[in-house]
Amino acid sequence: MSTTTISFRTDRETKEEAMRLFSELGLDMSTALNMFLRQALVDNGIPFTPRRENPASAHARYEAENGLGEKFSSVDELMADLTDAS
Repeated sequence: MSTTTISFRTDRETKEEAMRLFSELGLDMSTALNMFLRQALVDNGIPFTPRRENPASAHARYEAENGLGEKFSSVDELMADLTDAS
C-alpha cells in the first residue's frame, strides 16, 4: 500500500505532551495518528464522544483536584451546609 503525507498544525505543548504519551505507549506520532484514523473508519465517525463539560462541573472538579473549596469535619456539618444552600 502506498503512503501519503498529512500535515496539520497544533500548539507545541500539545505536540510534546502527545509525543511523550505515545512514546510511553511504545508508539510514535505517525503510528498513533494512523490508529486514530483507522479506528474512525471502523467506527464510521470520531472514535470517542466529544462533549462540552458543564462549567459548574468543571469548576467543582478543579476545586477537588486542587484541594480548594469547603471542608467539613463531619457529615452533620456537611448536611447543614447543604441544607442552608437550598
